[in-house]
Amino acid sequence: MILRKIKWFHKGQAGFTMIELIASLAISGVIGLGATVSSFEVINQTVKNNDYTTANRQVLNAMKWIGRDAQMAQSVTGWEHFPATSNLTLSWVTWDNQSAQVVYSVNPHTFELRRTFTQGAGPAQVTLIAQYVKIDPASSSCVWDNNTGQLVLTLTGSVDTGARVVNVTRLDTTASRPKL
Repeated sequence: MILRKIKWFHKGQAGFTMIELIASLAISGVIGLGATVSSFEVINQTVKNNDYTTANRQVLNAMKWIGRDAQMAQSVTGWEHFPATSNLTLSWVTWDNQSAQVVYSVNPHTFELRRTFTQGAGPAQVTLIAQYVKIDPASSSCVWDNNTGQLVLTLTGSVDTGARVVNVTRLDTTASRPKL
């Protein structure tokens, strides 16, 4: 009895044709493919932006530290070949007549930038300035003008993820404090 009612209820209805089913599958496939490609591009661009931001932040951080110490510097040595082959050494005398010295060095294997600070006879304090970015000595330079007391620093940082490399280059000029 129930079976007859179900057959009678569906008696006048027709199903989908094979062409309609294939067309709906094709449209769904095109929409799905477009969504997949769009998602991949968004993820790929996000990775590129993250790499650029990391390189930029690390280079700006290095510029901030070196610029702050260059303002205090009364003597600068090693600038001629920094960061390619030598360390940058900034020295000054503090207000209470203690000698202070900061040495910036780039590890030749990891290209990490480190800051070593000593004051008086105290222990050396080592700070890792740029860790996740390689400071490229080939495209970085440092120039100290003793007459004007200006340090002109160009640093290039790069982040590489596989075959893709993101380079960021920044230039900064810092004037040291007046000679007292």
